[in-house]
Amino acid sequence: MSWLRQRCLGAAAGLVIDRVVGEPPADAHPVAAFGKAMKRVEQALWADRRLAGVAYTAVGVAIGAAGGRIMKSTTTAVAVAAAGRELRRVAMRVGEAVVDGDLPTARTELPTLVGRDPTDLDESGIAAAVIESVAENSVDAVIAPAFWGAVAGAPGAATYRAINTMDAMVGRRNERYRNFGWAAARLDDAANYIPARVFAVLVAALNQARARQIVDAVRWDAPAHPSPNAGVAEAAVAAALDRKLGGPLSYEGVAEERPFLGTGSRPEADDIDAAIRLADRVEIAAVGLLVMAGLIDWLMDRGGG
Repeated sequence: MSWLRQRCLGAAAGLVIDRVVGEPPADAHPVAAFGKAMKRVEQALWADRRLAGVAYTAVGVAIGAAGGRIMKSTTTAVAVAAAGRELRRVAMRVGEAVVDGDLPTARTELPTLVGRDPTDLDESGIAAAVIESVAENSVDAVIAPAFWGAVAGAPGAATYRAINTMDAMVGRRNERYRNFGWAAARLDDAANYIPARVFAVLVAALNQARARQIVDAVRWDAPAHPSPNAGVAEAAVAAALDRKLGGPLSYEGVAEERPFLGTGSRPEADDIDAAIRLADRVEIAAVGLLVMAGLIDWLMDRGGG
């Protein structure tokens, strides 16, 4: 079996395993173990300098790549790195609370998805936050692990998850991490650049009636977002649902003026379920795309023979 076919089919199988089984228990999850290890690395290396953050990031990348080599299997690495099932489950839980009118519970659950302050969010604000998280994290937790698994096998998927985990830990723009987390944040931006755009293409392919609006939102609205990748994913979903996402928010106690994405009305509670179903369809399409790539490679091998 060629390396391309093996990796594509392995990445597809990894996504399927995550869909069916979900994530390992927290106390046995390799990503949790990696996070604990990187906490110790941070304690040893932290300094308010970018160079210290570069060293921290290099250590994390090395650990991730080594873990992938130990796993060997692309299927296993992608299954461990992916978290689409858990993302949709948590989003659904928050969405159900909003639909039931239980905003206090929804505000309590929301920080498991997003970092913004939920205290003053109304129903529409909570819906927007959940939908934005589903869009952004469908890239982080589904498309990117599968993409890097297909490109670089088990080391690719494991290294990607290491990069993404480091970004979540130190990539924040606060006083402690503004310099130290710079390298991890920029590397995460680079690692997600292609996967975010693959996600947007899949959203457009699955919503051909609104493909023009999706392209326009990604082209014109996304560049104003502070993240080069989250803006693309969120703009694509906003246009697909014909809703307006983004806007001002409070993050770690600091008010941020975020751009609006899309031209529709502000989201409502029922739009959370629509976003979850869209993300689910995108994952299924990604599995199909990977299988198709493997099949094409197989046909080319037969034709060459």
